[in-house]
Amino acid sequence: MTMRRRQQIATVCVALGSLVAAAPGLAADEIAPDDWLVKMAGAVQTTNYEGTVIRLQNGKSDTLKVVHVVTDGVIREKVVVQEGDGLEIIRNGNEVQCILPDKKTVRVEEWNDQSALFSSLPSTDIQFGNEYDISIVREERVAGRKAVLLAIRPHDAYRYGHRIWLDIATGFPLQTRLMGDDGEAIEQVKFADITLDQEIHASALAPSTSIENFRWFTQPQRKISHTVDSPWNSAELPSGFRVMSTHQEDLPGRDVPVVHILYSDGLANVSVFIEPSNNKKFARRSRVGASNSYSVENGGYQVTAVGEVPAATVEKIATSMQPN
Repeated sequence: MTMRRRQQIATVCVALGSLVAAAPGLAADEIAPDDWLVKMAGAVQTTNYEGTVIRLQNGKSDTLKVVHVVTDGVIREKVVVQEGDGLEIIRNGNEVQCILPDKKTVRVEEWNDQSALFSSLPSTDIQFGNEYDISIVREERVAGRKAVLLAIRPHDAYRYGHRIWLDIATGFPLQTRLMGDDGEAIEQVKFADITLDQEIHASALAPSTSIENFRWFTQPQRKISHTVDSPWNSAELPSGFRVMSTHQEDLPGRDVPVVHILYSDGLANVSVFIEPSNNKKFARRSRVGASNSYSVENGGYQVTAVGEVPAATVEKIATSMQPN
């Protein structure tokens, strides 16, 4: 785990400790919404849990069995899809094994801080009141536990809304829902049952079947070469988005390095990849679940914007990227 990650966890834990000390015995609606986000961040980074998750994505429902353990900041996790080909995801730190029992194959990947369940939770430093409003809606029960429902509503159509049900006792997210501008859920993750902070035996994290004779494939890693000063920027960036980082990366299947610019408004992230093109005019859009992408040719370069944002957002950013 990087020093920066350790510092982030320490900051969250200190803030959480201050919250608990300052507000013992308060009802859910007496705690400020931003303090609930601090409590949630601490719970996601430190909580051990085991349970059954119902995930709705692309109009399809999946049932997942999940075991998750954090030891000294290192994540160990097992996710088993109950339908289809029985995919198992075994994670040990940054190394992830994607096991397909029916095909007797294992694909090894590197994930960094990516989560198998929670891909778009808000950070604790998001500036509400500018691009989003946050409020406590009501108390409900999820997976048999008391939960408080938070609503995060965007001010425009360039970002999604969020509904988050947090366990009142721990702040752990028991249910998350990504909302479109039509008020319909685009994606949903919901625990049907869950056990929090109980001892989990190491055997629960092992593959369900022997993978000794399986075929193994290693996914090529994205290599970040170095930070660069790119002349490219967006002339019509949606309000609230700002540059978080600019790197040069070596991507699998590419002959030359690609410039990667990351934009964020504190909740929604958009990655822009810029690389030489074959000088053919084109525009392509695609969507997978809540993630949209848009590619366009610009002066001999292919510009691709991708992120868990509405299609209009990636199109606006990709088409407005210009070199100074």
